[in-house]
This record gives sequence, structure tokens and C-alpha cells, in this order.
Amino acid sequence: MTRPGCSLALLGLLWATALHAENWPQWRGATHDGISKETNIPTRWTPSDGVAWRLKLPGRAGATPVVWNDSIFLTSVAADNDTLVLMCVGTDGQVRWTRELGKGNKDARVNEGNSASPSPVTDGKYVWTFLGNGPLACHDFDGKEIWKFDVQERYGKLNIQFGMTSSPLLDGDRLYLQLIHGEGDPKTREAKVVCLDKTTGKELWKAERPSEAHSENEHSYASPTIYRDAQRAYLLTHGADWIIAHDLKDGHELWRSAGLQPDKYDPTLRLVASPVAVPGLIVAPSAKGGRVIALTPDGTGDITGSKHKLWEYNPTPDVPSPLIHDGLVYLYRENGVLVVLDAKSGKKLYEQRTPGENNRASPVYANGNIYLVSRNGITTVVKAGPKFEEVSTNALEEITTASPVISNGRIYIRTYDSLWAIGK
Repeated sequence: MTRPGCSLALLGLLWATALHAENWPQWRGATHDGISKETNIPTRWTPSDGVAWRLKLPGRAGATPVVWNDSIFLTSVAADNDTLVLMCVGTDGQVRWTRELGKGNKDARVNEGNSASPSPVTDGKYVWTFLGNGPLACHDFDGKEIWKFDVQERYGKLNIQFGMTSSPLLDGDRLYLQLIHGEGDPKTREAKVVCLDKTTGKELWKAERPSEAHSENEHSYASPTIYRDAQRAYLLTHGADWIIAHDLKDGHELWRSAGLQPDKYDPTLRLVASPVAVPGLIVAPSAKGGRVIALTPDGTGDITGSKHKLWEYNPTPDVPSPLIHDGLVYLYRENGVLVVLDAKSGKKLYEQRTPGENNRASPVYANGNIYLVSRNGITTVVKAGPKFEEVSTNALEEITTASPVISNGRIYIRTYDSLWAIGK
């Protein structure tokens, strides 16, 4: 018979473990900001040490996996480099099932991306996938298709130079897509924001998103996010020279800000990095060494250059999205340079080069550390704070463009070749 004291101790241990474990349901985590509340996270590993398992994947993709309890979901290209699939993998590293989502994969920039670049989302019961060539689908955790349609058939051709990479955003019972692409007259070009019922795929609202952007700048590769505090909540879309806030109920525009372009308009300044929002602050990156701007969340109308702009900094990251934590803004540039700013003033606190190069993954925070995953497979772990302190440098020797995932005491890193589970 188990003694009462031991039972209580065991229950307490299980409760504490559950308290610190969390799911990672979207590409930037549960709160859309790259922040994990978990504490028992590894900081050192090699391909042969500190790795729970490595799963060889059927094909290449840059989509960040999502995790719910013991289920991992990721999209990929199959071995034929044409078929696009959704995979469910257990946290034991075993493939549970694979479902075909469509065919017609298109590679972009040689090996930079493909039609499996958008990341899936999940709510613990269903998982939603969006592919760069149009299919949007909902499956349950057993792999049964709940609904599916082609975004191009419903909302128009996805005319975007390097393929649609924007990930869908789940908030409550609603699924949001930003479809910013296309060329032509600013009043009729293909740029819209869509809200769907997550259980049926039925359109709840559609909002046109006009802008004066032209040339390559009409194409956005960024993903939408949610701003939320005690007073307000709205959707943020990013692309075509503007960051725009939309009402969650019907999509109407609340405010917009430009100020992302240099003084002389650059027609190739397409937006790739997504904005990040925390209570009281929104940080919006641009591209190609341009500006990053910080905004207050309480504007109305066109707030470009108004009192709602707190600061700007140059240069911005090109692809990795910013990270905000404990009054600091972390900018991980594509050349491996980490820049840390004071969130209130934009003052640079330090700038430090890391071993990363040609980076595509966005930084994440967990247990006092910032995790920086570079394209060459090196993860640099640095202490969070106003001074640079390197904790470790960890190489997996495989190319990766997906952002790291933290869930249930592990770090999941998806490379072109494999899915790695780092930790116990």
C-alpha cells in the first residue's frame, strides 16, 4: 500500500510538472510572441548527446511544427518533391499518420522555400494547414479531414514572387489569413484579410486591404498576429508598406502606419519578418537593412509619424521576427548579429555577432535564455538581459529555416532533413 505522504508528494510533483509544461500551438507559440514559460529546458546538446530522438523526414520544408500534449504536427513535401503532406508524429518520435494535402509543390529561390512553408496551427482537437499553392484544410487528431478548400479558387490567384509563406492565425473560434500579394491597380489588386469559422471553414468576414505599394512590395511573406491587453484586442497584418490593425469582429480598419520605407522608396522592400505585440507595445520590422519601428497600441486612423511612434531603429532583421521580453527587444539579423534594444526608448544596449549565417528562424525565449537558431543548424543560447553572455553553441549540422519549438521540457528543431527532439 502506498503511504499517504508519498501519494501527496507524487501528486505535487505531477502538478508542478504540468504547471510548467505547455503546448506550442502556433508558429510563435501560445501567445504569438515566441515566449515560453517552461523552466526545465536544455541549453547544451550535440547530434549524439542530449538528443531524445531524430526522425528522418520525407522531404524538405521550412514550416515550424506545432505541439499539443504528445502530438506533433508538421507539413512537408513528400519524397517525390510534388506531393504535400501533413504528418502527425508522437513525442516518442514515431510517425502516427500522414495525410496528403495536395500536389503541385513549387520550390522558391532554389532551396529557400516551397509550398510547405506556412506553419500549421492547432487547438488540441483539430489542426489546420495552409499551403503556399492554395489548399487550406482542417483535420482532427486522428487524421480525418473535416473540411478543405482552395484559397485560390475562393479568393483569387496567389500571385507572389517567392510563394505564399504566411501562416494562418488561430484565435478562439476564428481562423485568420492575410493574403497580401498581386499586382495592378491599388484599388483592385489582390490584397485582403479573411476571417473563417474554424469548425466549418465558412467565411465570417473579408476585408480589402488597399495600399500604395508597388512592384515587389505588393508581396508580403509575413504572418498576422493579435494585439491584446486589458482594454483592447485586434488583428495586425503586415505587408505592402503598412502595418494595419483590424477589428476582430468585422475586419474594418482601426489604424495603419507606414514609416517602414527608407527616405527614398525601395520597390524591393517586401516584408518578410512579422510584427510582434505585447501589452503596451508593437514592434514592426521592415526588410533589407531598413527600419524597425515601435508603436503604441492606442492609435486611430493613419498614425504614421505621429505620437504613437515611440522610436525607430536601423537596421532591421530581414526575415527573423523580433522578440520582446522583460523590457528588451531582441533583433536577430540574418547575418548572425544579435541586437538588443531598450523597449521604451529604442536605445541600443548591445550588438554581438553569433555563429549564425543567412538566418531565417525567429528567436524564442525560455527560462532566462534566448535561443537563436541559424540556417546552418547552429543554435546559440544567450542569457536574456542588457549585456551579452553566451551560454552555449550547439551544432546539428543540418540546414534549417524553421523556428524552434519549446514544449514539455524539450526543444524541437525541424531541419530540411529531420525533426530533432532535444532533451530527455
